[in-house]
Amino acid sequence: MYILGINAYHGDSSACLIKDGELVAALEEERIRRIKHWAGLPTEAIKFCLDYAGIGIKDVDYIAVNRDPFARFHKKILRVVLKGISVSFVKQRLANLKKIKGVKENLAEFFKVDEKEIKAKVANIEHHRAHLASSFFVSPFEEAAVVSVDGMGDFVSMMIGVGKRNKMKILDLVEFPHSLGIFYTAITQFLGFWNYGDEYKVMGLSAFGRPNYLEQMRQIVRLKNNGLFDLDTSYFRHDSEGVEMTWLNEKPTVGRLFSDKLIELFGEPRKENEELNQKHQDIAASVQAMYEEAFFHILNHLYKKTGLKNIALAGGCAQNSLANGKIYGNTPFENVYIPPAAHDAGGAVGAAFYVWNQVFGLPRKFAINSAFFGPEYNDEEIKNSLRNTKIYKNTEKFSVQKLSGDRIIRKMAQFLTNGKIVGWFQGRTEWGPRALGNRSILANPCLPKMKKILNTKIKKREPFRPFAPSILEEAVGDYFEEDCPVPFMEKVYMIKPEKREKIPAVVHVDGTGRLQSVSEENNSLYYKLIKEFGKLTGVPIVLNTSFNENEPIVNKPEEAIDCFLRTQIDVLVLGNYLIARK
Repeated sequence: MYILGINAYHGDSSACLIKDGELVAALEEERIRRIKHWAGLPTEAIKFCLDYAGIGIKDVDYIAVNRDPFARFHKKILRVVLKGISVSFVKQRLANLKKIKGVKENLAEFFKVDEKEIKAKVANIEHHRAHLASSFFVSPFEEAAVVSVDGMGDFVSMMIGVGKRNKMKILDLVEFPHSLGIFYTAITQFLGFWNYGDEYKVMGLSAFGRPNYLEQMRQIVRLKNNGLFDLDTSYFRHDSEGVEMTWLNEKPTVGRLFSDKLIELFGEPRKENEELNQKHQDIAASVQAMYEEAFFHILNHLYKKTGLKNIALAGGCAQNSLANGKIYGNTPFENVYIPPAAHDAGGAVGAAFYVWNQVFGLPRKFAINSAFFGPEYNDEEIKNSLRNTKIYKNTEKFSVQKLSGDRIIRKMAQFLTNGKIVGWFQGRTEWGPRALGNRSILANPCLPKMKKILNTKIKKREPFRPFAPSILEEAVGDYFEEDCPVPFMEKVYMIKPEKREKIPAVVHVDGTGRLQSVSEENNSLYYKLIKEFGKLTGVPIVLNTSFNENEPIVNKPEEAIDCFLRTQIDVLVLGNYLIARK
């Protein structure tokens, strides 16, 4: 049985394919379209998944969509009537609804087949149920508490429950207009970060401030005795007016979420290119502190309800690695699972597994313990990509060698030790927003100036944003105050004080690091590279950042080559090909 899962007509559109209960392929549309967070029908990602499995759209049995247009439909209609939402906003939402309902028709048009030839039934899975499924049904847990927190989907912003084997039971939820995701995004906008998905910048900025505005934040987010929360919606516009959003075949945008009352509370919002000051940093620290306070409030009450030691998390807010890293210290939960794509892209996987497990009641037979589900390229394809560039022709500036894996490992470890910056392109593209050792830029974390060099010469981004340490799994407890694996770079841990001087390029200003633990089982080549680097330096860690420059992470060899040529990356490794600047 083939189930095609899609996140469509929403930010981070994506597709996946499961065959007989196992994930075969998964990819975000942005990797192909080259537009960050691309929103629309993910036709190119769908085509990749089908091609990878060697099937066509006619072979698919079910199409699972992580949206249900009719969920709480009566409440949506009642809200429009009572609130007098703008006509343009209503038209916008109806157009989106029509697109979701017409998925099969639109796929038939794209693949140039008659709609009747597509035998697949369409299953519309409620947004947060798909989020929960994207974590629990692919986790290592037989039983766990489950939590999904995000901005809003199908009129819900948070859902909690219990998963047991191949079923989930919903215990409670928070409905529109109350949302921790909207709260965090509104403050992100207030701080001058207007791009869709900019919340991670506020997380990085928060380390420079103090939560001096926490009491004001508590006026906005109110914790309830039942373990839930609500918002004082007068600080926002989405409740009373509706907010314009664009989700169709382009980069998504969200209109201004905060109201004038928020300006009365905090003063004038930061202009987009205005220099960051201490007040901005303190507001960032305060919104992070408020989010964590609410997040742990939810988790601790859920633990009291369930008594379970395991928890599976999903939703856009589950990308908040700062909060995730504090779960062990602030809740009784002992085991935490967060998938590599906890955000909306992961809803594609969740919708597909919800159909397999929850709808059909079929047994679980698959767990996501690595993130490599995208395209891969062999040496011949890489060679052809190189032939079409100036690299082969310009032997005065570039050297090209084809080496075995072991020789490349030794050379790369030496390059990194000597302070070279390496573009590392191997195997299948990662599923999710993090570069986890297959589409990465690597550097020596022991060099104090490396962070500044990367920010100015390669990434060209804000200087307050940290870089991640990739560390051998068995060495996590030697360098970090927590000793639990973090395979998908989904948690921030405190680095032990005595180790910080050894790895200054990956230590954030507050002494933390958003780590990725690397095991030989899940990425043997990357593991060998870090281990070899450790032999040369005594440090089993490399600095890892995504292979891109203000664009989606590279997907194809051509994109890696282009990024290498237009930046100051010293060495590029494409499979077994090593390209170095002379």
